[in-house]
Amino acid sequence: MIYGESITVKTPVMGAKDRFGNRTVTYTEQTVNDVLIAPGATQDMEAARPQGVTVALTLYFPKDFTDSLRGCIVQLPAPWNRTDYRVIGDPQPYMDVNTPTRWNRQVEVERGDG
Repeated sequence: MIYGESITVKTPVMGAKDRFGNRTVTYTEQTVNDVLIAPGATQDMEAARPQGVTVALTLYFPKDFTDSLRGCIVQLPAPWNRTDYRVIGDPQPYMDVNTPTRWNRQVEVERGDG
């Protein structure tokens, strides 16, 4: 049987404007259990990724997680806990009829160094 890890998802919340007129951002945190963690894609520097985003890891979220991941940051357990990871894009779940396992959303993340 396959078991996932517990991770923390930080969701951005837009706040009031600062003295320069820019929106402030705070984050709410929630724990998501049973997330599978896999190495990132190796062909991530081709034309499909014109900004040169490097996929660090691929996460597979369980079906019971239904929130948006746009703009989120994830924190992972050891041995991946050396840095935060940023979610790439706005990953959408697959149709339940096409996913017979407990997971239905593939999420690519990049390292958030600096």
